[in-house]
Amino acid sequence: MLECPGEYDRAMKRDLFCALVAALIFVPACSAAQSTEAQPETAIRTSADLVVVDVVASDNHKNPVHQLNPSDFTILEDGKPQVLKVFEEHAAGAPSPLAPMPKLEPGTFTNYSPTPTHGALNILLFDKLNTPMRAQAYVRDQVLKYLKEARPGTRMAIFSLTLELKLLQGFTTDPELLRALVAGKKGNPGGSPLMDNQMEGDQPGADDAMMDAVTDALGNNPNASTITANLQEFEAEQQSFQLQLRARYTLDALNQLARYMSNLPGRKNLIWFSGSFPISILPDADLQDPFAVVATAEDEFRETVDLLARSQVAVYPIDARGLMTEPMLDASQSGSTMNRTPNGFAKANTKWFQNTANEQGTMQQMAEATGGRAFVNSNDLKQDVEKAIEAGSNYYTLAYTPANRNWNGSFRKIEVKLDRPGETLAYRRGYFADDLTKPAHHKEAQNERADAGQYNAMRAAMLRGGPEPTQLVFAAQVRPSTPDTEAAAAPGNQADKTATGPFHTYTVTFLVNPRQLSCAATPDGVHRCAMEFLTFVYDADGKRINTQTNGIAADFTAERYASLAKSNLSYRQQIGVPVKGEYFLRIGMHDLANDHVGAVELPVAAVAKMAPLPAANVATSDSNPPAATKQTAPAASTAPPK
Repeated sequence: MLECPGEYDRAMKRDLFCALVAALIFVPACSAAQSTEAQPETAIRTSADLVVVDVVASDNHKNPVHQLNPSDFTILEDGKPQVLKVFEEHAAGAPSPLAPMPKLEPGTFTNYSPTPTHGALNILLFDKLNTPMRAQAYVRDQVLKYLKEARPGTRMAIFSLTLELKLLQGFTTDPELLRALVAGKKGNPGGSPLMDNQMEGDQPGADDAMMDAVTDALGNNPNASTITANLQEFEAEQQSFQLQLRARYTLDALNQLARYMSNLPGRKNLIWFSGSFPISILPDADLQDPFAVVATAEDEFRETVDLLARSQVAVYPIDARGLMTEPMLDASQSGSTMNRTPNGFAKANTKWFQNTANEQGTMQQMAEATGGRAFVNSNDLKQDVEKAIEAGSNYYTLAYTPANRNWNGSFRKIEVKLDRPGETLAYRRGYFADDLTKPAHHKEAQNERADAGQYNAMRAAMLRGGPEPTQLVFAAQVRPSTPDTEAAAAPGNQADKTATGPFHTYTVTFLVNPRQLSCAATPDGVHRCAMEFLTFVYDADGKRINTQTNGIAADFTAERYASLAKSNLSYRQQIGVPVKGEYFLRIGMHDLANDHVGAVELPVAAVAKMAPLPAANVATSDSNPPAATKQTAPAASTAPPK
């Protein structure tokens, strides 16, 4: 059901469903005469200032509540009532068909992903970075049990997190395919390089063997207390550093996931299996400065939270450790240092409870902020997955245009009320009122070390085997440049010293609809687009052995820019690939104005035997300004809602 009164109704029919949904199936333009009736109900994505809020309504038994009406809801922003413009109910049901995938010419690849015409998408994230191996093995067993009884048609993808985020399986409704992956080598537990105890996990409150050995060795040494205190301080600093690194890698992974799901319409349920959650991974909206708890990572925290919200991602953290007991009560701790130190047991006990409360508080905070639900102190992880998917598949989509039109970047709180007692609501609690037409703001690093640790969206997008971000949906045509081999890599390439010839040279043609780009207009009407085009060559072991990067600034007159809406921009690069060996291309685009990225990956073997391009179509990167073309390319998706 849609309520689209007045001017919004006309804009919706002309721009929202028409241009957006048509754009996602690669047609060059959309006629204003098209009807919205045939469009999928989940395609509520618009460049207008529309705030989209998914709401899960549950009764006292945590069961979904259906058949609510718009009049049952009241939505507030910073305490002020808002006019509801869109209202839809979504319910789990029969499998939803995928949107059509356009037929691509041989040698053409794209980061566009067909999505269901309605219904939610589910993502399982196996967090090996923050989870002890013993818990990982239990998670694997519980997920296999869930997949054996999964509801038919449940669409799911699987990711894993170590020091990098990896896509193990794209979205599929085939439970046997998912079971085979989880039961196979990719589903094996893996030790975290940032945990001292990879099997059991770092357990504050339990003394380690090294401290016990040092204490025993010191005996009656008069300096024993000083030596022990210094060692404890050193270990605390190391643990703090490791925790900060884990928080950084975890945040980077969430940012990547949000960019990957940016142009996938509808609700996404992120089911995150983890233990030892990094503390304070999200800002605290109850503080005057929501970022007071995240120190120098403010920009990335803010960006990640905003990306998750605008991408309609609800997070369902599941504590992989299940129901825990204090490690101090384990028999292995009977001879530990804390039991020979006054008040040692009490201090260890307090420390363990505080740490556990902080970790689970992070889970609760993340779930509440995104409209999900946290599962802690439960050994039935299979049932937790079922509950998460059930809740995330039965929800209401509400949308409104904010009465406050001042896009000053402040955090605005959202409150949804239901005029029915005894029922609870889960929804995202706010958003940042950023002007999406302006470049993203990033603070300058205060020193060289800080700069090295700054998150770089393009660098993450170009990692071998990582998810393919969809903020910029584009196509890449890859063909051999000539039938001959070359002694050196193509001009302008930055080849690793280990890359030896001969080389095959390939031409990469980027095709992108300019409606996706943020091209600022100057006072005289000229539109300036700033883009970056990248092609990386990786070997079978994931080592980057060649790179071609070009930054381009293109100016278009107002008339020329308007005409580009009916065509696509093209740009060519050349990249050299060694003849001997197995290699992969990672191809990416970067809109420098708003930091939006897109990437696609392919094996070189897929294009190695294709006919070379005609000589007239081969151009070097340096002499190749962006040009308009009528070749088929992914059309623009308008910016996500705030």
